[in-house]
Amino acid sequence: GEIAGALTGRSLTQRQLDEALIALDGTPTKSRLGANALLGVSMAALRAEAASRHLPLYRHIGAEYRNDRFTLPVPMMNVLNGGAHADSSVDFQEFMVMPVGVSSFADALRAGAEIFHALRGILKGRGQSTGVGDEGGFAPNLKSNREAVEVVLEAIGKAGLKAGQEGFVALDVASSELWAGGRYVFKKSGEPDRTSEQMVELYQDWMRQYPIVSIEDGLAEGDWEGWKLLTSTLGAKVQLVGDNVFVTNPEILRRGIADKVGNALLVKLNQIGTVTETLDAVAMARDASYATIISHRSGETEDSTIADLAVGTSAGTWPPGFFSR
Repeated sequence: GEIAGALTGRSLTQRQLDEALIALDGTPTKSRLGANALLGVSMAALRAEAASRHLPLYRHIGAEYRNDRFTLPVPMMNVLNGGAHADSSVDFQEFMVMPVGVSSFADALRAGAEIFHALRGILKGRGQSTGVGDEGGFAPNLKSNREAVEVVLEAIGKAGLKAGQEGFVALDVASSELWAGGRYVFKKSGEPDRTSEQMVELYQDWMRQYPIVSIEDGLAEGDWEGWKLLTSTLGAKVQLVGDNVFVTNPEILRRGIADKVGNALLVKLNQIGTVTETLDAVAMARDASYATIISHRSGETEDSTIADLAVGTSAGTWPPGFFSR
């Protein structure tokens, strides 16, 4: 009611609307009215404007973002869960497959589904649980975090794809969940604690052995110096995605770009709270040659705005030749 009353009878652009919402809330974290409430109004206005112009939503987003070259992103498909998303012995939160080497989005979608079902068959054959975690991936009890990578690679092969040519692995470590007392604590697997330097060495070792092309939240949000080391060491070879470390916030991203932290931004609309601020963050990442990944949220509705956002901003693109490095 407060929002509706403040905006009644006013004709506003998307940016003016979002700025009015931010001013009406009046707090740095949108804590008075709530980021989700503001986002609902912001997204409704975005859809209403697209409808009034008789434009598909992705094209309207493209106009707001000043983009007229649309691409479908390579999907990142979560097939195995650990960490806080699963009751299992795996510390890392998500193990994803990326069908980078196929020719179209449709082929990539099919490949991801076939890998998922191949993985189910492998786990079932080993007597492992084939229940799924919060993010929809399987949540088996494995001997180690490394075994999680290896079973995903086995599934890629069983689905008829060549690992490292057509199918690649992406990780979401969610390492803020492991961060305690200046070290990374592996409670689930029982592996030894690691320093920031040892985490970077772990990723280097894995990348020598496995076709890993993306690591999300490889270090904790509070480990800024560690992020600098991670980026300087691996940033030219792998996508280093900031989720918890950037939280889709343009001000934090600006600092990250200046300090050479990460090379990719995970984008979640409700982390920042308005469409305009989201597009500003994506544009900032683009201008700094950071990749952008439009992300869903756990337990969300079937609203499809994020698909239009990904296509409208041509998100998910890497520099030419990235995967041949």
